[in-house]
Parts: sequence; C-alpha cells; structure tokens
Amino acid sequence: MERWKVVVTDWEFADLRYEEKVLGGGPFELIPVQCRTEEEVIAACRDADAILNQYAPLGRRVVEALNRCRVIVRYGVGVNTIDLAAATEKGICVANVPDYCLDEVSDHALALLLNLARRITAADRLVKRGEWDFKRAAPVRRLRGQTVGLVGFGNIPRVLAAKLKPLGFRLIAHDPYVPRSVAEERGVTLVSLDRLCREADIVSVHAPLTAETRGMIGREQLRSMKPRAYLINTSRGPVVDEGALLEALREGWIAGAALDVVEEEPIRPDHPLLSMEQVILTPHMAWYSEEAMEELRTKAAEAVREVLQHGRYPRYLVNREVMEQASSGRWQ
Repeated sequence: MERWKVVVTDWEFADLRYEEKVLGGGPFELIPVQCRTEEEVIAACRDADAILNQYAPLGRRVVEALNRCRVIVRYGVGVNTIDLAAATEKGICVANVPDYCLDEVSDHALALLLNLARRITAADRLVKRGEWDFKRAAPVRRLRGQTVGLVGFGNIPRVLAAKLKPLGFRLIAHDPYVPRSVAEERGVTLVSLDRLCREADIVSVHAPLTAETRGMIGREQLRSMKPRAYLINTSRGPVVDEGALLEALREGWIAGAALDVVEEEPIRPDHPLLSMEQVILTPHMAWYSEEAMEELRTKAAEAVREVLQHGRYPRYLVNREVMEQASSGRWQ
C-alpha cells in the first residue's frame, strides 16, 4: 500500500486529534513538528507529500526544496506564509479554509465596534479607578445613522454587513475586485478608499495581506479620517502602517483603534500601543471558537486527503493556475 507523508509544520493547538481523525493510519503518515525558520521547514518537509501549515514560513527557497509535495494547506484564510508563485511553478496546489470563521471574525469585529462606539472598555477603566461619572467617557454618539466603512468586501465583511444593517448603520465598502451589484444587493455602496476614509465614522479592515494591500491604511488615509473616527483591524497587522497609526493616535487624527492583529506578533512588551487608553487590543483571536477550530482543522486535513488519496483538486484551491498542470499527468 502506498504511504504518504503529511507534515504539520507548526500549530498552536493542544493536540492534533482532528487531523489524526482524518489522516491517522491507513495510507497516511502524519508527522508533527514545530518549525520556526525556513531551514527547519526544509529539513522536515523536503520529502513530504503534503504540508499542513499555520505560521511557519514557506518562501520560495522552501518551496523549491520540496521534492514530492503535491499540496500545501494553510490553517486559515490568508496564505501570506506561502510563496504562491513558487508553488504554482512547481505544480503544487495551495489551499486554505476560507469559510470556517465567518461568524467568529464578523462577531469579533462587531464586538470591537460596539465597544469603541459605546466606550465600554474606557468606562470600565474609569469605574475601576473609582471614577463613577459618565461624562468622563464622553463623547458617545448614537449608532444609528453613523457610517461604517469596510475595507475589503469578501466573505467576512459581507456577513458583518448583514449584522450591522439592522442597527441602522450606513454601509460603504472599498474592494476593487467586487462587482458593484454584489455590494448593492446587500445594501452596501462601493466607494474609493479615499472616500471611505473621509466619510466613515468607523473603518473596519478586512483586506487580505498581499503586496498590494501591505500598508494600504497609511498616513494619507489616517490623516483624511474624521477626528472622531475609529479604526478596527481584524485582518492582518501589516495591512495598516503601524508607524502611521501611532502618529494618528498620538496627534488625535482619529479617536481610537481596536486591533486584533499587529505588525509583529506577539506584540512586544514595550510596544507603545499597550500604553494608549484609546486603543483596545486582543491577541489575534477573532477567528477563534471551539467550533471554528474543529471545522478549520478538519477541513484542512480533508483537503490533503482529497489530493493524495482521491487525486482531486482541493475544494478551496487558491492558486487555480496550477490546474494548467493537469495535462502533465500529475493528476489523475
């Protein structure tokens, strides 16, 4: 019986029980490691048939060193840990799990939005300091009628829009890859990024991290926002220029921010954001629920099984250009 080597490059889970349920025994050999560097990934994965990846770097040097790999599956939505171009050149499928945490991330963004708008964390800090005075948390503005600007309008912000609409928000979005009709049928108006930043009372970032989106919320965008506006980021830290954000918060260009992600994670203990009372921070947890974790890991393992055991493309194939490799005889 043919055996396939499946390497888990790294993980933050308590165990690998869901992966073992799908890939344990039979034709699969599941090999868990904890890689942090490209050198470690190369050593562990050189002869792997498939890779499950969380945060370990799979740059071009790693991909080019893979001798047998047919599929790389990322635990999550973003695939910024993987060199897609190099994988495509090698005929390696790259897959993700884009639908496992739609409710979780949209719920988290909504919770951060309501926290900022109603000044919940700020008021909590005041009360715990012995200051029982609502005026110290001012100003708080009525939610209904405010404008929320969604940077990106993929699956997660579409779910978020449906949750925001009943609260009476006006919704605008910026996404050059989404047809206007898709947004309009959800009651959302597509606008330029410049207009979104000028008009929004709350800007919620949902763009994937790519070369195009890195730093897309920078000094120019933050400077054009309203002084009373808030910024929320539940996507990837580097989509927001952190230096520009710090300047914006110090100089009062915006009223505050809520960040589930930062440029370098985990955040360093002396980071200036930690001392800013107008900033709410959570530890890259927007995706998390027990149900989402099980779904993520099960679907990632199933993608490996689809490719290796059944010779099919994974359901969530990211680099669809690799399908052109079919005529080479690589696929059944």
